[in-house]
Amino acid sequence: MRKYKSVFVDLDDTLWDTKSNSREGMTEIFFQYKLEEYFESFEHYYGIYTERNQELWHLYHHGQIGKQYLISERFLHPLRYAGLADETLAIQMNSDYLDAVSSKTQLIPNAKNLLEYLYPKYRLFVLSNGFRDVQQKKLANSGLLDYFEKIITSEDAGVNKPYPGIFEYALKSTNSRKNESIMIGDNPEADIAGAYNYKLDQIYFMNFQGHSLLFTPTYSVDTLDEVKSIL
Repeated sequence: MRKYKSVFVDLDDTLWDTKSNSREGMTEIFFQYKLEEYFESFEHYYGIYTERNQELWHLYHHGQIGKQYLISERFLHPLRYAGLADETLAIQMNSDYLDAVSSKTQLIPNAKNLLEYLYPKYRLFVLSNGFRDVQQKKLANSGLLDYFEKIITSEDAGVNKPYPGIFEYALKSTNSRKNESIMIGDNPEADIAGAYNYKLDQIYFMNFQGHSLLFTPTYSVDTLDEVKSIL
């Protein structure tokens, strides 16, 4: 008899290749807005954007900033660098970027194969800090939506991973039991430490990045294919 019945899966960089898809979407925005006139190259612009975007997402994960500040500030920051500090422009760029990036379909290797394997055996749920409408589009365009019974985001729960409230919300909203549930994710803090502190079992998808936790996760894997030996 299987120990687990409900499997909660992070989306970004666990199933959906955020780095590749984001870069592709951002390249389109760079040229659409003729930013080559203000920056040395796309790499120059993307480096400035990425550093600030990562800082903002860290703050967002910890509830220190809201969604609206994140989506305007991440584009406003490089615009300031170019002397184009226009918040209306930044918000429009963000909107166009989200439309572009949510249409991208690059997946982490073995993502679809893993879902094919898990789907007949478990109840599957997305558990994400990403924005609901964007995550829905990513899943649909990537052909992953039908594998999941429900998409649960921090917007739904009113609290982000790694805080216990989102895991509690996820269990209650899916009628799942903690001792019959497990979290799969790549983010050591949000996904794995969050689940660990909530006493929910975890599968840490390290993606060959190495172990960066102060505790031993329930399971650790380098590839998604290895999850099949656990579940």
